[in-house]
Amino acid sequence: MEGTVLEDVLLLLAATLAVVVSLRRLRMPLIIGFLAVGMAVGPYALGWVAATETTRALAEFGIVFLLFTLGLEFSLPRLIATRGEVFLLGSLQVGVTTAAVAAIALAFDVPLVVAVVLGGAVAMSSTAIVLQQLTQQGELNRTHGRLAFGTLLFQDLAVVPFLALAGVLASGDVASSTTEMTFAILKAAIALVIVLATGRWLLRPLFHEIAASGAPELFTFAVLFVAMGSAWATHAVGLTFALGAFLAGMMLAETEYRYQVEAGIRPFRDTLLGLFFVTIGMQLDIPGLFRQLPAVTAILAGMLVLKTVIVMLAARGFAGQWFKALRTGIVLSEGGEFGFALLTLLLQNRLIASEITQPLLAAITLSMVLSPLLIRHNKRIAQLVLHESGPVQTEIARFDAATQALAARDHVILCGYGRVGQNVARVLEGQGFEYLALDLDPFRVRTAREAGDSIIYGDAADERLLCSMGLEHASAVIVTFSDPERSLRIVEAVRRARAFVPVLVRTVDDTQLEELHAAGATEVVPETLEAALTLVSHALIVLDVPMSRVLRTVGEIRRQRYKILRTVFRREGAELIDESHALREELHTVVLPPGAWSVARTLREVREHGAEVSFTAVRRAGIVGREPDQDMKLREGDVVVLFGTPEANEHAEAVLLAG
Repeated sequence: MEGTVLEDVLLLLAATLAVVVSLRRLRMPLIIGFLAVGMAVGPYALGWVAATETTRALAEFGIVFLLFTLGLEFSLPRLIATRGEVFLLGSLQVGVTTAAVAAIALAFDVPLVVAVVLGGAVAMSSTAIVLQQLTQQGELNRTHGRLAFGTLLFQDLAVVPFLALAGVLASGDVASSTTEMTFAILKAAIALVIVLATGRWLLRPLFHEIAASGAPELFTFAVLFVAMGSAWATHAVGLTFALGAFLAGMMLAETEYRYQVEAGIRPFRDTLLGLFFVTIGMQLDIPGLFRQLPAVTAILAGMLVLKTVIVMLAARGFAGQWFKALRTGIVLSEGGEFGFALLTLLLQNRLIASEITQPLLAAITLSMVLSPLLIRHNKRIAQLVLHESGPVQTEIARFDAATQALAARDHVILCGYGRVGQNVARVLEGQGFEYLALDLDPFRVRTAREAGDSIIYGDAADERLLCSMGLEHASAVIVTFSDPERSLRIVEAVRRARAFVPVLVRTVDDTQLEELHAAGATEVVPETLEAALTLVSHALIVLDVPMSRVLRTVGEIRRQRYKILRTVFRREGAELIDESHALREELHTVVLPPGAWSVARTLREVREHGAEVSFTAVRRAGIVGREPDQDMKLREGDVVVLFGTPEANEHAEAVLLAG
């Protein structure tokens, strides 16, 4: 039995890994990959993994972490700041949508409480998809973006009573009375108040102490304890695990440790969320869905139209015009993760027939697949529906036009927009220079563009992309990535497209320093060596060395490509960063004992005898002579300082001692 469980989990993980890698290349939502894996290996398709208690337990843990993560996204300050839009528009959207869907479900003889939960599942939208897409398009602060965000905040709150109702259903009483339903919602509301108060007065000082300990593993344990402990507590009072996890996320969202919490929980969250959506996919009957394709299509179309119309009517007073209200409705028309969670709770407790949940799950999945397309073209769709004309230029189109205009002028190309790249950009701006930045971090690109920075998403090693960014008009190219391999590819791409533009490269250390210069880098700036050089210059100033002499010294070291700074002694057992020649060179000392071959011979003779190293110093009678002359004769007791690779140093030592 244990072997079967392990085999099932390994099979799910292997299949998920393969599909996710493929989808990342296609830039499709990962949730689609997880659902596809579940549908393929589940009992309704290939039948490799059966629906067992183990898979149901994985799904339950997945719900816990899903709702915990969604709770972390809750923003009480934003809720308070936009309370009018949140509570009025949000309550209308959730209330009317839930009532409409519940009425349809009642017509199919679905019990009242189950119908209400079904309505709540359809009413929810995907916070992650909507916010990501609106931010990417630069529309989050537009009227329809602001109204959509306020509605999503209310949906986060509204899931609390829906989870409470799901807890009532889990007790086995489908025909619950109005009193029981009200009591369950009241318990959830009390739990919400207690959780928010606990987050402010108890968890904040607790996590402050844990953070002060400096033990990251303790922080992660504390996060897991809070998430699972809260889930257990709500289950103990007759509510669901999922409600407790969601409230725990809301608690921690109100502390300054929210981002650290997300980082600590991410490995557990991503794995269990993936398995959760895989188990959802396992419950989808593929042959049955093909037979029910007309029903799935009808539910999908009905859900999109119903939610769009309800939101449009509710948002008309806030938006001021039908056009903006319709755009808000289109943005919020898809299903969301909360819908999956609520439907899964109904399925786990066998409270509704699969003939209803199967097409509904499929419709919600398809709506989430379509949502990026709907949100991206919400303006065009609204214009077509309302027969309005006007400029269709989006925020992205306006930004692209501005980027093309900038690329045609004199500017600097920044490859990489991390901390170093942004610092360089700020200084360039302050001196009146324009720049265009390239980066592969989508979150950084979105946030920087939203702030007005000139940055696009793309690979700086792509020669065609560099040309489209106006490389022929660039006055300089600055590479700020810390990865020398990536920097090398960028330098080579720049040189293929334009031979003489200055290329400045930042590296962490002197790995591949010579290769970068050989590839065409005008200057290479190793951080570790520049830090040492900065300390040297400050030390010389403190020691009252004239500024002109300090500048000459620093300039000479740079002209010699940091040669003096690269001659260092390594600690014992130091591991090599890589096998490049530059980083393997090190200092080594040899003491000349009585009878050594090199005693009374010159350094030139030693070199001619096969010592392929640099002699950086000779220490004699406590006096150190730097850069000794090649005709200097060695004496017994001299300490000779060598600089070369470990193999070269070893050979030179053998020459010095035995000839």
